[in-house]
Amino acid sequence: MTYTAVNNYFPSQVVSDAEKLSYDYGLKVAKAIEFEWFGNDMSHTRYDNNYRNFHELRLYARGEQSIKKYKDELSINGDLSYLNLDWKPVPIISKFVDIVVNGISERTYSVKAYSQDPYGVSKRTAYMESIIEDMRMKSFDEFTNESFGINLAQNEPDTLPGNEEELALHMQLSYKQSVELAEEQALNVLMDGNNYELIRKRFYQDLTVLGIGATKTNFTTSEGVTIDYVDPAKLVYSYTDSPYFDDIYYVGEIKTIPINELAKQFPHLDQSDLEEIKQTSSSYTKGNYNYNHKEHDQNKVQVLYFNYKTYMNEVYKIKETSTGADKAIEKDDSFNPPENMEGGFSRLDRVIEVLYEGAMVVGTNKLLDWGMAKNMMRPKSDYTKVKMNYSIVAPRMYKGKIDSLVKRITGFADMIQLTHLKLQQVMSRMVPDGVYLDADGLAEVDLGNGTNYNPQEALNMFFQTGSVIGRSFTSEGDMNPGKVPIQEITSGAGGQKMQALIGNYNYYLQMIRDVTGLNEARDGSTPDKNALVGIQKMAAANSNTATRHILQAGLFLTAEVAEALSLRISDIIEYSPTRDAFIQAIGSHNVATLQEMAELHLYDFGIFIELEPDEEEKQLLENNIQAALAQQSIELEDAIDLRMIKNVKLANQLLKIRRKKKQERDQELAERNIQAQAKANAEAQQVAAQAEVQKQEAITQMQTQLEQVKAEISSNKLVQEAKLKKELMAYEFQLNMQIKNMENSIADKKETQKEDRKDQRVQLQGEEQRKSKNSAKSFESSGNDTLGQGIDMSVFNPR
Repeated sequence: MTYTAVNNYFPSQVVSDAEKLSYDYGLKVAKAIEFEWFGNDMSHTRYDNNYRNFHELRLYARGEQSIKKYKDELSINGDLSYLNLDWKPVPIISKFVDIVVNGISERTYSVKAYSQDPYGVSKRTAYMESIIEDMRMKSFDEFTNESFGINLAQNEPDTLPGNEEELALHMQLSYKQSVELAEEQALNVLMDGNNYELIRKRFYQDLTVLGIGATKTNFTTSEGVTIDYVDPAKLVYSYTDSPYFDDIYYVGEIKTIPINELAKQFPHLDQSDLEEIKQTSSSYTKGNYNYNHKEHDQNKVQVLYFNYKTYMNEVYKIKETSTGADKAIEKDDSFNPPENMEGGFSRLDRVIEVLYEGAMVVGTNKLLDWGMAKNMMRPKSDYTKVKMNYSIVAPRMYKGKIDSLVKRITGFADMIQLTHLKLQQVMSRMVPDGVYLDADGLAEVDLGNGTNYNPQEALNMFFQTGSVIGRSFTSEGDMNPGKVPIQEITSGAGGQKMQALIGNYNYYLQMIRDVTGLNEARDGSTPDKNALVGIQKMAAANSNTATRHILQAGLFLTAEVAEALSLRISDIIEYSPTRDAFIQAIGSHNVATLQEMAELHLYDFGIFIELEPDEEEKQLLENNIQAALAQQSIELEDAIDLRMIKNVKLANQLLKIRRKKKQERDQELAERNIQAQAKANAEAQQVAAQAEVQKQEAITQMQTQLEQVKAEISSNKLVQEAKLKKELMAYEFQLNMQIKNMENSIADKKETQKEDRKDQRVQLQGEEQRKSKNSAKSFESSGNDTLGQGIDMSVFNPR
């Protein structure tokens, strides 16, 4: 049933702030909420219908739904005396609920904080500008560092991005302000301290079964920040069409608490108040549709805790001082300076949202608490807005009607249960196969030993051997109609019915899979041995897509809780009872950063949830990494870095950048190799040329040295030759002198002979003169005085 809001019973919000703070105003609000959800008819109220529907869905999810409808279906005028069946419901829905809830609960996530205030944005912008400056001045910085030893870079040169795309990715993956890290650590500590993972599993169960989930954050000076699970069946809220309940103006829950706890929470109640509450609440509870005598406890009461959102006027009296400055004095909204008032007075006001908290015993006029919330959550970006303590989401809600996964399949679960009961009924009516025994036919059988064939022996023989003895003719010779005395009786009608019912069962089971999208690949119940692994994974991925709205709704609740915790951190640090434990859990350094944030009120965080990839997404990323490694497009270190990134989209972007950089490095390395090879070839040629020159120089030097040696040998030879020739010439001169002397002696003898032979003087003298003309005697050495011609010893040869 779809309900619309009933606003006529709520008090007007266009009243003064003082009236809104009054007890009567709070009681009117509480009674209006009670009337809208409980009304005057205790048997058909909005709250009771919600509670009943949610309770029924939870029973279906547990396999404990009521069996009354099944008995009415199979009974005849209410008579079940002929049915002996096991009425316990088949828990078929429990399997599908567990698949969804457990599968989603296993998905891990990280809470990320992003500083979006002006101070944080300015720091991020300054860091980005410094990187851009280093990117543009990289060559100049390298030159100054190499030439003068001066490092002008503001960041590490090895980690500088290469272009704007890498810079954008670097800002998302690597850059994190210290205050953001401290904020994330604080959120994780608060969530762990409140066992948020258990709460998370419970509201995922509600989102799957009921279609709605809710949580509540609160702050007290004694307990600090608390995160509580809220049962949607006990939730009350104003009418809304939004699945995220962002436009409701009141929200609350019904809690059943004992009287002693009531007195502890509200110490202003005296004994008479408690007795009155007990009596009035007991009378109301007995008239309630959901009242259960077995569960009723007269020492417990139902209390409505609620938040009510309205507005207030912040009014300031502006007074001009003697120095000309303006002084603002806070006033209530009734302040309105007269126009003719002297002294420079004026009114300045603004409208802001405020949150009132209240508590009332249901069914009574006893308002236990009412007042403006002391620790309202206001985003620092917009101080006029306020957040409620409750976070609610119903991803499949339309005009107030909530749809859920379990709600879609309850009809099919009923048909499966009826089919199961019909199967039992058919099985109970099935009988085993029997035999027909013709007693008259047996009487006509003579065994030949004077005895007849009795039935017991015939049955024993039939059951043991399968054979039977019969007679075609009677003893009178007539045809024997009972010639086969034992015949088998088969009853096969029940088998066909069983097969039909099993087919019916499988049909409705498949209908559940079709409606929910939870196919066989999701639960692995009937994997096809002939189907490829990729086909199975695609089917499982399609099933995950069918339930993605539940996952997104749970992430929305987690983000809302984290944002509420972020807004309450300053409250935690301000109050000492929780501050010490908070410091011990987070660490002094992070708390110092948070302390600065709490005092300066500069930081405003955007909270978002980073969901870790599922197995399919991881496999896709791993396939890309393996393909890149096989092609040697990335290094092993790049693959390790990629696997560390939880965001698949960013990981793929980084993969593309690393592949591009690897290609650039490979190309640069190839060019450098080519240059090195060319340089090596040139150097080799130069070395070869130098070796040739050195060879020629060595040859020339050796030839020069050889020539020098030859010249020296030749010179020494000439010296020796000159010396020998000189000695030979001296020796020859001596010989010539001896010859000359001999010739002179001969001449003297000739003269003597001339005297003696005077007669022949003339004749001999003529012959001597003639001979002298023909062969004149030379006293020079024959070539022995010329250097380099050797020594001619031929003159000394024997004649």
